[in-house]
Amino acid sequence: MASEDIAKLAETLAKTQVAGGQLSFKGKSLKLNTAEDAKDVIKEIEDFDGLEALRLEGNTVGVEAARVIAKALEKKSELKRCHWSDMFTGRLRSEIPPALTSLGEGLITAGAQLVELDLSDNAFGPDGVRGFEALLKSSACFTLHELKLNNCGMGIGGGKILAAALTECHRKSSAQGKPLGLKVFVAGRNRLENDGATALAEAFGIIGTLEEVHMPQNGINHPGVTALAQAFAINPLLRVINLNDNTFTEKGAVAMAKTLKTLRQAEVINFGDCLVRSKGAVAIAEAVRGGLPKLKELNLSFCEIKRDAALAVAEAVADKAELEKLDLNGNMLGEEGCEQLQEVLDGFNMARVLASLSDDEGEDDEEEEEEEEEEEEGEEEEEEEDEEEEEEEEEEEEPQQGQGEESSTPSRKILDPNSGTDTSDPEKVVSAFLKVSSVFKDEAPVRTAVQDAVDALMKKAFSSSSFNSNAFLTRLLVHMGLLKSEDKIKAIANLYGPLMALNHVVQQDYFPKALAPLLLAFMTKPNGALESCSFARHSLLQTLYKV
Repeated sequence: MASEDIAKLAETLAKTQVAGGQLSFKGKSLKLNTAEDAKDVIKEIEDFDGLEALRLEGNTVGVEAARVIAKALEKKSELKRCHWSDMFTGRLRSEIPPALTSLGEGLITAGAQLVELDLSDNAFGPDGVRGFEALLKSSACFTLHELKLNNCGMGIGGGKILAAALTECHRKSSAQGKPLGLKVFVAGRNRLENDGATALAEAFGIIGTLEEVHMPQNGINHPGVTALAQAFAINPLLRVINLNDNTFTEKGAVAMAKTLKTLRQAEVINFGDCLVRSKGAVAIAEAVRGGLPKLKELNLSFCEIKRDAALAVAEAVADKAELEKLDLNGNMLGEEGCEQLQEVLDGFNMARVLASLSDDEGEDDEEEEEEEEEEEEGEEEEEEEDEEEEEEEEEEEEPQQGQGEESSTPSRKILDPNSGTDTSDPEKVVSAFLKVSSVFKDEAPVRTAVQDAVDALMKKAFSSSSFNSNAFLTRLLVHMGLLKSEDKIKAIANLYGPLMALNHVVQQDYFPKALAPLLLAFMTKPNGALESCSFARHSLLQTLYKV
């Protein structure tokens, strides 16, 4: 490390915040790669008597630096709060698990008894959860009250590992007569989906002490929502439930409404952008009318709720003396419906609690809604039939040796790149690539199957002298919604699979390195679709910077 860098680091550390047992390096943008880089940080930690909280947010900590910091923490038995969000900026995904493992071992050795652990905004994926799995299962977390893992890209696999670790922590702590009393759980934007949410729901049901659950933007549909609802019913102290931007539909909303009737402490309910729709809203209104005496905020915005259902919700809050906000924006009330809603609340002297209705979608035709609901029911029935068929196939295959992993992989037809794809045509290769990558999942069998299929397809294409690589990338960016085109092409809804597949492709010898700068340019541009897949985008960017 250059002398001027050391001087700069020393100056930064001189401004370190020290207050109330807290040592903070928050937002210092420290780049700690080696033991030498971390020397002054370690000294600050070692010299701090009675260290109770350590803030490392907004820095970047490498494997070696984490190891020596962990060594310093081994003597800090009074440490209770670890604010370690966003502390691996620019790190390779492979660096994060060992760094987390070292830090966890330091806490365990110290005999620390944590009450808060925040690892949010660290794109560590499923493998990263393995990095702090041992810590969660150890006595250092028997006293844990708050666990924050927002925007970590855990996926289904990470969600299952996390659920198992929390369950084991509860079992071990209960054996010592002091069961885990987790109060706050935060895991938004993690692609947990139904399986991950269901696994966590089982853990929540065992724990039973939750007061706040924040799980927005996780791709959870009604089966996962129903599992969570059943778990919430066994957590009577729940005050805040935030499931914003998942997909309830009527089935999930009805299940959740049933639970809401039993929650006497609930204060904030955020089901915004959850496709509750009218029937679901009516069920929730009934739950509100019959319970939730401490309700302060109810968010049912952007849920495709029509006028009569919205009015039912408004009427249901008439006796909620503590209500501060009712959000029904972005629904389908129409101008007259918005006026009626305000009149109803004004009649209760509660007009002040109504949030803006500026994004109201206007009244829809009744027949259109009925058609939509019929289509939705048909889709759900098809999903259930598919799930049942898959379960039957798995049961049939179970006795056969070597078939266990194949049952969880996508069908061979989807993953067969040689099934008629003209690899001289960039548009057809793009179509095949997107079809294969769309089934990508973090579980090893599926990931491997997708990568193998993509390799076979792209190696054949890029090896052909007649294949136009630039045209391929251009068409791919168009289909991903990252590049405008005169053609009326509907962009794919979810970029996670294609981004993860691209991350694999660009590392292969067959990939034309000349394409990397163009791809990098589009990956760094502001784009809502990319931001919703921050973990996959981050992983691809890290790879492109090395190509």
